[in-house]
Amino acid sequence: VRSKRKYTVWIVRRDCKKNMLSFATVVGARGMVSRTVPASAVRLSSTATFKIYRWNGEDASQKPFMQEYTIDKSKCGPMVLDALMKIRNEQDPTLAFRRSCREGICGSCAMNINGTNALACLCSIDDVTGSSKGTPIYPLPHMPVVKDLVVDMNNFYDQHAAIEPWLKVDDPPQDREILQSKEDRAKLDGLYECILCACCSTSCPSYWWNGDRSYLGPAVLLQAFRWISDSRDDYRVERLKSLAENEMKLYSCHTIMNCSSVCPKHLQPAKAIQKLKSLIETEVS
Repeated sequence: VRSKRKYTVWIVRRDCKKNMLSFATVVGARGMVSRTVPASAVRLSSTATFKIYRWNGEDASQKPFMQEYTIDKSKCGPMVLDALMKIRNEQDPTLAFRRSCREGICGSCAMNINGTNALACLCSIDDVTGSSKGTPIYPLPHMPVVKDLVVDMNNFYDQHAAIEPWLKVDDPPQDREILQSKEDRAKLDGLYECILCACCSTSCPSYWWNGDRSYLGPAVLLQAFRWISDSRDDYRVERLKSLAENEMKLYSCHTIMNCSSVCPKHLQPAKAIQKLKSLIETEVS
């Protein structure tokens, strides 16, 4: 059945050598109509405005506030981290944020951008800007703020250390590596890639309310499952018992799924948590 609804699809291509833009328009069943115009004839917004959370933990008299900055996108890199670096280098050297690799590897530049936890180095300016009110940038939610976009990660790292994230082997071979089959190695895919940026944990309401108590949070539980799943480790049952001894560590998860939706590495912490619960039921209870 042919639909009678009208629809329009725009396809835009740019020829950088000739500085020309080609527009291909598909309108209903009329086919494709295309035209080419100089790029200079198309007016695109060349600026981006950000509203950034500011607060100095060393100044007890200062209250948090939002400060607005506008950058020229034509003179800036494509990512939000590029914009932050441009602001700090050219407009406000007091702006504080963490960054390191710029490739989504270290997890240092995790923050809340336009309402969603993300890595600034992987977040495109064009994807989050466009509103005339500016794009808000906050530190990671429900974490103690040190200054501006820098948060205190000590509790998060202490929780990670508590699961003993290393191989525990009773009698390791002295003359070779600890071998593992290809099938067992494949079980670690989707687990070892975690960069501990805390985007998932700080998007989890359960972690907001219980993270400073006993709930380990999505990131740490994903890592716990990674070591429990490793065939080379000799302490699988002991690790499971450690999680089961305090229900708050694991069972504070209510499968809200925020963690999986914001992970910059596209991992599935919620799925790992559900598998941990199943393993405890079958191997510990």
